[in-house]
Amino acid sequence: MRAAIISERGAPPVFGEFREPEPREGAVLIDVDTAGLGGWDVLGAYRLGVEYPCVIRGEGVGRDPQGRRVYFGERSVLPFGAWAERTLVPAEEVWEVPDNVDDKTAISMGIAATGAIVPLELANIKKGENVLILGATGTLGQIALQLARHLGAGRVVGAARSEDGLAKLTAHGIADQVVRLGGADDVAALKDASNGGFDVVLDLVCGQPLLNALKATRWGARIMTIGTGAGRKIELDMGDLLFRTLSTIGTGQRPPADRRAIWERLLVIAREQNIIVDYVDYPFEQAAQAWAAQVSGPHAKVTARIRS
Repeated sequence: MRAAIISERGAPPVFGEFREPEPREGAVLIDVDTAGLGGWDVLGAYRLGVEYPCVIRGEGVGRDPQGRRVYFGERSVLPFGAWAERTLVPAEEVWEVPDNVDDKTAISMGIAATGAIVPLELANIKKGENVLILGATGTLGQIALQLARHLGAGRVVGAARSEDGLAKLTAHGIADQVVRLGGADDVAALKDASNGGFDVVLDLVCGQPLLNALKATRWGARIMTIGTGAGRKIELDMGDLLFRTLSTIGTGQRPPADRRAIWERLLVIAREQNIIVDYVDYPFEQAAQAWAAQVSGPHAKVTARIRS
């Protein structure tokens, strides 16, 4: 079968022929229609325990042996994955897609949207509070801005380094204000945008941006960190955390039934709130280009149509 294949640790994917998955008890064979790609796929492709050669895992939508349209996350049975004509997925990770949900929405409401809603709900946003999303231009950040509003935020601010990505947030009308990070004084810029101080910060990057954002929060603020793209280690002045809480949250390590319930709820929210997500689509044969775009930061959800 055709697939996007990673041959060894550190190697980019190459489009070619890969062996077919065989039926296995407790797993479902899926004919893949649409595949998605995220930062977690790049990180996971080279971790310890991965078999090579392997297919890009990804998440996707396809058809099970009964012809049902189903979503599956990036938990295909190794060495298979979403970026192939067929994959093999543990049965508990295969979830039926409602007829009124398109493939791209089913995918973007999976890992990315779950990563947004779990910490935002734990932050217990109160009506009218000020919310900052650090690293707002990616898929998760875009969704988080809209979910924060849905959960009661009065003012939502998106901060990131990409000027083009921030311009898209403004054009979509999903942020009340944006802050370009990496300027002469990020602390001052964040304070100016905070409307007296942020009550909730969803931090997707950690590192110096998190430390800067802390200085733009008010007493009682809740800071929820779920990513480390700007650095895993920080030198924290505990005075900046006084009367505030900082939580580090793993959003995907929940039982399949819990993640499925969250996903099904997000599908409803996406329809009712008209959640907007930027997509960039690649031909299946251009998996290497899609991978390179994800590595460089596409500020959009990368997808490919596997089956016409």
